[in-house]
Amino acid sequence: MNLIWIYKAFDELTTRELYAILQLRNEVFVVEQNCVYEDIDNKDLESFHLMAFEDDRLAAYCRVLPPGISYEETSIGRVITSPSYRGKGIGVTLLERAIEKAVIAFAAKCIKIGAQLYLKKFYEGFGFVQTSEVYLEDGIEHIEMLRIQ
Repeated sequence: MNLIWIYKAFDELTTRELYAILQLRNEVFVVEQNCVYEDIDNKDLESFHLMAFEDDRLAAYCRVLPPGISYEETSIGRVITSPSYRGKGIGVTLLERAIEKAVIAFAAKCIKIGAQLYLKKFYEGFGFVQTSEVYLEDGIEHIEMLRIQ
């Protein structure tokens, strides 16, 4: 597998990249997880977008949000691996790269995320610790987690 990693501000995205991002987020977060919610939340406009492409297929994606957009701290969100690429370790590489980008771009000492509860152990593997009780967001159990450098 030959992945091309791309990291861009919103205004730098091509229309094809944006389409691929929205298509994958819709496929997984809306259809696969059977969750109707407003994915287009204006946070993309201020975020940086980390993408892994194989040819013209988006294999993995997340957004890195500056402090003050989702939380006081820098944040990582919309972490996603395409169903056809799961089980290949791409999600691990995606999160490693996202953390690195957050630290470099925003001198992040802390990174805060809102994680789906079932992914708690995955995020703990990167140093995130649970900082909230379980809460429902769009009908899915979530927790807030924090990673301190």
